Amino acid sequence: MKKKRLIAACLAAVMTSALALTGCGGSGSSSDTAGSGATGKDTPAQAADGGGESASGGSGKEVVIWDYFETDAQREMMQTLIDGFNASQDSFTASHVYVPFSDYEKQLTLGVASGELPDIVIMDGCGMASFISMDLFGDISDANIKWDEYLAGPMESTMMDGKHYGIPFATNCTALYYNKDMFDAAGIAYPDENTTWDDFREMAKALTKDGVYGFGNAGTNTDEGTFQCLQWLYTAGGSYTDIEPGVDAYKLMQEMINEGSWAKDVVNWTQSDVNNNFKAGNLAMQQNGPWQIPSIEADAPDLNYGVTVLPKRDANAGQATSILGGENMGAVKKDDMSGAKAFLEYYDQTEVMVEAMKTYGSFPPKTEAAQDSYWTDDPIQAAFIKQLETSIPRGPSPAWPTYSSAIQTGFQEVMTSTKTPEQAAKDTQAAVDAIQ
Repeated sequence: MKKKRLIAACLAAVMTSALALTGCGGSGSSSDTAGSGATGKDTPAQAADGGGESASGGSGKEVVIWDYFETDAQREMMQTLIDGFNASQDSFTASHVYVPFSDYEKQLTLGVASGELPDIVIMDGCGMASFISMDLFGDISDANIKWDEYLAGPMESTMMDGKHYGIPFATNCTALYYNKDMFDAAGIAYPDENTTWDDFREMAKALTKDGVYGFGNAGTNTDEGTFQCLQWLYTAGGSYTDIEPGVDAYKLMQEMINEGSWAKDVVNWTQSDVNNNFKAGNLAMQQNGPWQIPSIEADAPDLNYGVTVLPKRDANAGQATSILGGENMGAVKKDDMSGAKAFLEYYDQTEVMVEAMKTYGSFPPKTEAAQDSYWTDDPIQAAFIKQLETSIPRGPSPAWPTYSSAIQTGFQEVMTSTKTPEQAAKDTQAAVDAIQ
């Protein structure tokens, strides 16, 4: 009976979830992130018959990893990581299976029903809590992993009730891009870590002219919009369960949109839409993530831009928060989890993580690894590393999709002036309070 209840819970989660994994900022999710264009499409069943990718040679117990990585760089990274693990010891042989991104949660659910599951699942961090609550992942708190070396936000997304169910794999967040040429032409100093909301608002107002908006972000009515909008609520003093203290974020959005300096079309924009407008010169500033850098380099190589942390509430406030994206590695609950633990312990090594993330195109989730010169010597990358210091996960909560829907409805009502900031905050608070 317990297994039947678990399967029913999994099926319900897949059917009711409005969680778009693109909103998590994961690098393999869509054109909104690091890339698209799958090169191998083996299903889990095909992989069991030899259709999946595996490292050459090796012996010992099999360790199977599921991922949804589609770009050549991502797949190269994963194979190199697996080859390194297999060469480092002779007790286990790892291999990985590509599962199409759109089918990922469905395949996990079918795996629960059939009992055919991998040893490790790589998945978006914001979705892990719901699967922990379904008992898919096992407690690996006794693994030989340097838990305290990880960034707090990413690590929190792998935990529940003080127990560890995996480790962060890759992490990212959004920050503030700005067009240097537009700032120079207007005689305005570039935004930096001291920029307040008042400063930001004046910058955006001064830069809004000749068909150019001062600022834009992704406000689409999906979890992708929550990923980009929730930061403003936290910076104002609210949280995903405590909406009303963050009402000033609603006021800022509505007032800037009414002034014309925050693009009104953001209610329909994805993260790619925002970046496309920034590349085209329609936005002086955008909120976006590091996965957009390759697109800018390819399509607008002469664009003179910078990146800094998001504006803070006021001069006395600390650095503004941002919302985490990226992937985790979860250890599937099994009688024998030694292989999963061994692989996670291998990835826990700083030098292994650094080399993997250089190829992957994201940031390592460990403090020491993130300070590698590969990232810190590049001013664009360094800005994202600094923003990560105050970035937090959405939730984590098994009910995150429901929270996200309620929260983004509130943002939509504010940005379209359907409701006053105060009424939207009150109604959104009631909606999240009703979530069990």
